[in-house]
Amino acid sequence: MTSVINWASLSAAQQQAALARPALADSASLSSQVAEIIRSVRANGDAALRAYSRQFDGLDSNPLVLSAAVKQAQLAKLLPERKAAIELAYDNIRKFHAAQLPCDIEVETSIGVSCQLKSRAIAAVGLYIPGGSAPLPSTVLMLGVPAQLAGCERIVLVTPPGKPQACDIAPEILYAAELCGINEIYTIGGAQAIAALAYGTDSIAKVDKIFGPGNRYVTEAKQQVSQDAQGAQIDMPAGPSEVLVLADSSANAAFVAADLLSQAEHGPDSQVILVSDSSNLIDAVQAEVNRQLALLPRKDIAAAALSHSRYILTADLAQAVAVTNAYAPEHLIVQTACDDELVEQFNSAASIFVGKWTPESAGDYASGTNHVLPTYGYSKTVSSLSLADFYRRFTVQKLSAQGMRNIGPAIVTLAQAESLDAHANAVRLRLAELNSIKG
Repeated sequence: MTSVINWASLSAAQQQAALARPALADSASLSSQVAEIIRSVRANGDAALRAYSRQFDGLDSNPLVLSAAVKQAQLAKLLPERKAAIELAYDNIRKFHAAQLPCDIEVETSIGVSCQLKSRAIAAVGLYIPGGSAPLPSTVLMLGVPAQLAGCERIVLVTPPGKPQACDIAPEILYAAELCGINEIYTIGGAQAIAALAYGTDSIAKVDKIFGPGNRYVTEAKQQVSQDAQGAQIDMPAGPSEVLVLADSSANAAFVAADLLSQAEHGPDSQVILVSDSSNLIDAVQAEVNRQLALLPRKDIAAAALSHSRYILTADLAQAVAVTNAYAPEHLIVQTACDDELVEQFNSAASIFVGKWTPESAGDYASGTNHVLPTYGYSKTVSSLSLADFYRRFTVQKLSAQGMRNIGPAIVTLAQAESLDAHANAVRLRLAELNSIKG
């Protein structure tokens, strides 16, 4: 059983250590491996993608492009109840994101000076959807719905091919893509897929921005291509998934344990934390975690994640809030007798789940909020994915003759203060022209 950390008894250094994330894998080795994959894809294109499919997926031949025939054959396997669940989730996600549609604004900052802020959809976006042991149709919806609502001209989906054939993509993924109007689908995964999206190959045209979660190779590849002007931008920095549950003595211990385990089963590097002012609750939750863990099909993965879990006892709820804000969790679940009051005090969580009837699973699938979130402490400054991420914003300004008269002299003064005489001259010439017309 994991020992309980008494927060009030820790020094500042010990408190910092208690909130440390699990150490990431050897970054130097990972970086060089990913850089080589990217280099190979840039140099050899489709041939490199097929070579990596042979190496990593055991495929003798990968067509790369998912054909309409294969897609329909897979969709025919979809169970009716899963189809209905995907449709329900799609509807809720669409409702919430449709409410985020941007409006252009126009402000007359001075008489004759008009300033506008406009939003236009990013032309080409690439959506990376993990496959393997846990294919994620929910992520298709989280990325595909806002791309669809934004009106991106080209929406590209890449996902790892199935084994041993490149036609075993989960039908749930394909149906979610169909609802989102995504018809350009490629059977490729890993860092090589990110490289293909960022730089293009004969089969896969380059995109402008890449979205979606993945393993450490995918994450590293996204970081590398985003730092190259010839590559592509990415949605956000990310690390292993995490949850922090803040609960008091009124919480349901079984619910809390289930919430911790639902995050732990994501992967061995996931982190789960319970923060509470009740030692009795912590004891009860630990007992429930042990009981529920034994019943999970992915118990080995969850157990590995639990090895770096934390149970933190605080003096009161105010201290619990302070601990939570310091950790900046990806997911924050609040189960207390004063949930609504506490929610207003959090300033760093990426997504908050309020009350005992609101598990993190709701946001992962069907409540309507987006589950693509910053992790590893990035949520202190980075927001959860939203419709705005699929747009680029730009400004427009227009000065009338009167507008130039009104602000021109100030522009000249400021340009001179910065010793930028060409800037000042661009205005002086116009003012002189206006004075000659006036005369």
